[in-house]
Amino acid sequence: MGQATYIIGIDTGGTYTDAVVIDAQKHVLLASAKAITTKGDLAVGVIEAMGLAMAKLEGFDASAVSMVSVSTTLATNAVVEGHGGAVGLILAGFDEAMLKRSGLQAAFPQMPVLRIAGGHDHTGAEVAKLDMAAVKAWAAAQGDTVSAYAVAAGFAVRNPAHELALAELITAETGKPVTMSHSLASALDAPRRAQTAVLNARLISRITELAAAVRRAMAEHKMACPLMLVKGDGSLASADAVSARPIETVLSGPAASLIGAQWLSGLESFVMSDMGGTTTDVGLLIDGQPQVAEQGAEVGGWRTMVKAIDVKTIGLGGDSEVKLGAGGVLQLGPERAVPVSLLCARRPETLALLEADLAESTGGSMLGKFLVLPFGAVKAGQGLNEREADILAQVSQSPVPLRRLATGTAATRAIAALRKRGLVQFCSFTPSDAAHVLGLQDNWSRAAAELAARLLVRFRDMKAADEAVLQGFCRGVWDAAVAASARVVLQQAFGKPVSGELVDAVCAGQKRLGGVAITLSPAMPIVAVGGPVRIYYPEVGQRLSCEVVFAPNCEVANAIGAAAGLVACRAVAQVEGDGSGLFRVTGQGPVRTFTSGAQALAEAQRLAEAAAMAQALQQGGERPRVKTHIEKHLLPEARDDEGLITALVTAEARGLPHVA
Repeated sequence: MGQATYIIGIDTGGTYTDAVVIDAQKHVLLASAKAITTKGDLAVGVIEAMGLAMAKLEGFDASAVSMVSVSTTLATNAVVEGHGGAVGLILAGFDEAMLKRSGLQAAFPQMPVLRIAGGHDHTGAEVAKLDMAAVKAWAAAQGDTVSAYAVAAGFAVRNPAHELALAELITAETGKPVTMSHSLASALDAPRRAQTAVLNARLISRITELAAAVRRAMAEHKMACPLMLVKGDGSLASADAVSARPIETVLSGPAASLIGAQWLSGLESFVMSDMGGTTTDVGLLIDGQPQVAEQGAEVGGWRTMVKAIDVKTIGLGGDSEVKLGAGGVLQLGPERAVPVSLLCARRPETLALLEADLAESTGGSMLGKFLVLPFGAVKAGQGLNEREADILAQVSQSPVPLRRLATGTAATRAIAALRKRGLVQFCSFTPSDAAHVLGLQDNWSRAAAELAARLLVRFRDMKAADEAVLQGFCRGVWDAAVAASARVVLQQAFGKPVSGELVDAVCAGQKRLGGVAITLSPAMPIVAVGGPVRIYYPEVGQRLSCEVVFAPNCEVANAIGAAAGLVACRAVAQVEGDGSGLFRVTGQGPVRTFTSGAQALAEAQRLAEAAAMAQALQQGGERPRVKTHIEKHLLPEARDDEGLITALVTAEARGLPHVA
């Protein structure tokens, strides 16, 4: 094996961290492994997963690993959950209405914001000079309360001079990272650019911590090779480059899944459904190309300006919390819980706690529920109030019954706050537990799953459950997960939300409605990937009357996609004619003016291609190739480029990742 070289792909999911080893020359999967994700210290889970995968290959030489590539849900989850570092925002040329339209002050009311005169107009001409003394004084006043800065200026995509000047000053004065809005997006919508810049700045510490954790794992296994991260469009970039642009890793996980699903299945067109512990992500691959949301990824209510795959995400997974609504109606998620069966597999004392809950006659809604510290965590918690600190002090790696801690409204609020910040893990009954009771899953503790199910059924029915009722309850949980999965597949295949009696009937598994046979089926196969899909998707295929492909190793598709991606970068330049014979080139540095439309277009193409190439090289691409697309609008009856009104030049550079 000494002459071979390898690529290691890693995916850090909500429940598991996956690792795969791929032969870099033959492009075949050699080994894969899973380890529990240790949210308290991601490196622990990554080290374990890597070690388990490499141990399956006799005589494996870690020094022959040429690249480690990682897909991650960290950025997506942080945006959805509202987590992130403290950010200071500087806006040049924004009025109050623009700030309000960004939604930033409503979402982050404590964020310090400085609005100053400045920015440029649509031609790239300066509107007003910057007050650099005011910026310097404001930055000094922030001290260490801010971990990163974001800057946005009016029409910065036409002329970035003010954003560049502000970033240079802030970096020199504070030493903190600065995100410039024009470096993330080329569209003119200044409020959305500001929003994207702030979200990016808030994520910098998260992605830096992830990269550091993976590098620790690489050092533990004595690997000296490039580290790459998957971006939201499925392409790769070096970890150093992504650390400055972490917003680009939003939807990294499902993007890697789509690449991995194609790699495993060999299909060119399909609906990809990736079911994990927390979410189900559904995307489309058409003629070998992922469907991309050109208007920007939408995550957690924010419409960013970052190119990413067009994916429909719902809060449904094997670890979705099972709740009882009004009248005992089943609800799945969207909150994640550690499955009781998994908790018991890691902490066997859970079984005795469940038996004690079953003997308890009060506290019905809280029975069978526990709190633990995140796996691998060391107790921390700055900025907690007294009640939160008191609750956290009572939680450890060993499960604590929820009924002992949630003793009132204030305590319940404190637990919710700790859970949202990721300082404690909530453990309860989930679809994975129901699958254990039904005999569809057997990797954790079936005994614990049965006890937790009995507690829920007793609370619902106000009496103990016999075996038939218990099985029926768990079958209902499974059925609800199947129906929700079928619905999200149909929505993505339709390209819009779908509802109504026909959809409800099909997703529920009914083949007739009255005297009419009914079928709603995607026009292409479903490629199902992720750990739980074999439990639910055979039935999804039956209900939707379509083929479901379970490729070998589909449970580690994310990690495979991380290892199989390419480096891809895009740059844009614009040409605008004013009708008098002058043509302005904007979007790449200072405004350039020409008296020839053809010369202006040639310069725009040169600038865009050079920028795309430079980005691809900087992000770890090896000998990238550039493709350019030009969209032109001419004056009526114009016959050549001297009649240009506008032209948009888009260059994309793609190449294999540089390996050691």
